[in-house]
Amino acid sequence: MSAQAAGLLAGGLAAGLVAGTATCTATQGGLLMGLAGRPHGRDPALVGWFLAGRLASYTLAGALLGLLGSAISPPPAARAALLVAAGVTVIVFAVRVMRRGHCAAPRDGQVSRYKAPLLGAATILVPCGVTLSMEMIAVSSGSPLAGAAAMAGFVAGTAPAFALLGYVLRRVSRTRLARLTGLVAIAAGLWTIGAGLNLGGWLPAATPPAAPPAAARPVSTTVTVWATRDGYRPAMVPALAGVPVEIVFKQADRGCTGTVVIGGRDVALPATVRLPPQPPGTLRYVCGMGMYAGFINFS
Repeated sequence: MSAQAAGLLAGGLAAGLVAGTATCTATQGGLLMGLAGRPHGRDPALVGWFLAGRLASYTLAGALLGLLGSAISPPPAARAALLVAAGVTVIVFAVRVMRRGHCAAPRDGQVSRYKAPLLGAATILVPCGVTLSMEMIAVSSGSPLAGAAAMAGFVAGTAPAFALLGYVLRRVSRTRLARLTGLVAIAAGLWTIGAGLNLGGWLPAATPPAAPPAAARPVSTTVTVWATRDGYRPAMVPALAGVPVEIVFKQADRGCTGTVVIGGRDVALPATVRLPPQPPGTLRYVCGMGMYAGFINFS
């Protein structure tokens, strides 16, 4: 395995464990809930087959995305629209589950080891925000092996949460499960919609953090921003207006902040972004998932 593939495998594993556990389990867990909603679904081995199918589909998708490279990379606005659509889909599913009082399952009721991996593979059709971010990383890798490694690592990182969900599903009543599932899924859907609106810049302008007094802050044509797993530091940086400015993005941790959307384009970090002269005011940028934002105050 190449150094690039090994690094993306480790990064995908970390993203799955840290960021993907809650969001992907909530948005994609409906398929696993459908599997567990029938008598045959009580077989714990079926959860393993479900996870195997999920691993296969994500790894194949990562290889294809890495092979095709940036030729198919969707712009930030398109990804934002996908996030909003995914969030709406999850909320619709949640409402239907709560109204029925049970989780959807195959109509014929014959859940088998052949259908379990197919349901697991189908989770890639219900993307959460972290999934879209990992797909973008696979695209930017430009390598089928590296793209497959990134997606496989991500699935491995989220596997414990799906295994735990499968365990819980076998031990709670379908009515109670439907209510709990609906509430969690609605919350996840609203979060996903918010991330999409934030990524697309469609939310009302956020109030940037208060800047320090002018005498206490240097104003420069070169600024440095660190990308951490909890956001960008400092959250607000000063810069000179009316002259070209360089923003040096450095990466402290792996995560969704490793890609920044600034000026309507994606930038993989670490990187130096050169901006033309800007008018006085505040420039906002966000991570590739729309979760974290930072600000540059031009004065």
